[in-house]
Amino acid sequence: MSKSVIYIGATVGGLLGGAIGAKFDGGNIFGLWGILLSTIFGLGGIYIAYKIQQ
Repeated sequence: MSKSVIYIGATVGGLLGGAIGAKFDGGNIFGLWGILLSTIFGLGGIYIAYKIQQ
């Protein structure tokens, strides 16, 4: 159960960050903002999922 919650948090965070970053880069998900925000939100999703789990 614990790994699946963290995977879901990373996936949701990464997708959300990539979508927001794509808006900044004019729809390009592989642009600088898309990759940067996807990474940051993915790590945030992992952290939130870890805290929810405890």
